[in-house]
Formats: sequence, C-alpha cells, structure tokens
Amino acid sequence: MYEHRHERLLPFAAFVRRWLRHAGIAIGVVVGSIAIGMLGYHFLEGLDWVDALLNSTMLLGGMGPVNELHTFWGKIFASLYALYSGIVFLVVAGVLFAPVFHRFLHHFHLEFIEVEDGSENSK
Repeated sequence: MYEHRHERLLPFAAFVRRWLRHAGIAIGVVVGSIAIGMLGYHFLEGLDWVDALLNSTMLLGGMGPVNELHTFWGKIFASLYALYSGIVFLVVAGVLFAPVFHRFLHHFHLEFIEVEDGSENSK
C-alpha cells in the first residue's frame, strides 16, 4: 500500500489522492457508526430519528448522551455504543494520519540516506 523505504517519495498529487482515499474510508466508518447509533437509539430506546441522531453523534464526538435513557436494553446499548465510539475515534484518527505520518517518516529516511551514502535520491 505504501512505498518501501528504498523507493522514491510519492509525488504530492499522488499523496493527496492517497490521503483522500483514507479520508473516504474514515468518513464511511463515521457514517456507518452514526447509522448504528441511530438504529439502536430509535428501536431500543424509542427515540425519534432526530434525537437518535443527536445522541449517536454526541457519543461519537465524545460529549456523551443528551436524552435520559429509560429502558434496560437502551441502557445496555448506550454503554456498548459508548465503548465502541471511543474505539472508532482512535481508528478514524489512525486512518486519517497514517499517510501523513508515513510521508513524514519516509521524507526523513530519504534525507538520512542521502547524507549517509552521499548519493542523490530524488524526492
């Protein structure tokens, strides 16, 4: 998926396309997670769709639930969804920053090779 350390640094336009693919994956994960939250809050807790959207996005954003929970299964769902939301936050951050971090490390590795070997690697 990524270029090897001995390969040239990816051109900037190709890097942007790579990052946009990662951003698309991250957006898909977030949209899917919101859908899961909305379905759970709507069917298990009986919230209308707008309140279900509000609660699921607030949990995914780290703010916490808005509406008071009344049913046993709604509370179980909300607790599991809160744990899931914390993991999704880390996964999305990793997916978004992986190309940037790789390019950063690859760039410095190329400079290190140039100084050490005295050769010219194209950037």
